[in-house]
Amino acid sequence: MKKTAAALLILAPLSLGLTGCVVAIGDHDRDRNGDHVLSDHDRQYENRKYIAKLMLNTTMSTIQTDLGVPDFSESYDKNGEMVQVLFYRTQRVHKDDLTTRDECTPLIFKQQKLMSWGDRALIQL
Repeated sequence: MKKTAAALLILAPLSLGLTGCVVAIGDHDRDRNGDHVLSDHDRQYENRKYIAKLMLNTTMSTIQTDLGVPDFSESYDKNGEMVQVLFYRTQRVHKDDLTTRDECTPLIFKQQKLMSWGDRALIQL
């Protein structure tokens, strides 16, 4: 009984120091300059704005530097040629705060260069 009371007297003040700890893990990114955190809505808008200005043959590394880590990616061999697809979130479809492929725009690369983008381009592969 005395050991239990002594343990509580020691642990209670220690646990109070931990009550203010918060780890923020969310679906937010920094803006292109790294200045402030973007909301999902802002990130979607920025991604759409960037994708609307894309030009064919842009390198995959340039796009990844500008847009950051894709929400999804895949690669496969088609007729002896490596195809890589990066998916970036561009619209909200579900209200569950999770990103799904139907909320993303696919960017299709062959030989590390942008060949096409969008759902129709993905279907034609």
